Amino acid sequence: MTKHKIYTMSVAKVYPHYIVKAEKKRRTKSEVDEIIRWLTGYSQEEFEVQLENQTDFETFFAEAPQLNPARALIKGVICGIRVEEIEEPIMQEIRYLDKLIDELAKGKTMEKILRKG
Repeated sequence: MTKHKIYTMSVAKVYPHYIVKAEKKRRTKSEVDEIIRWLTGYSQEEFEVQLENQTDFETFFAEAPQLNPARALIKGVICGIRVEEIEEPIMQEIRYLDKLIDELAKGKTMEKILRKG
């Protein structure tokens, strides 16, 4: 079985697209970074090292310091698939991130995006 292409793609390659998507809707790079830190447990410095190292998505999530338990509260459809029904763990983590960036671009408050209330 071959790995999905996204698994071997570097986070650094996709990250600028997250920022552009957010900024088009008057959101910020710092909000994108906050979402990524919330989801993965990386500090800002650790996250920047992952970007510099061109870490692929599979490694990025496998080595995440502390995947946020509240990510299980992320529900909805991304790329036509319900994120809560994705069975492949790494793909689900990637889609959780996609969903959070979508929510940011759709104008949700950071409090709601980070499942604080």
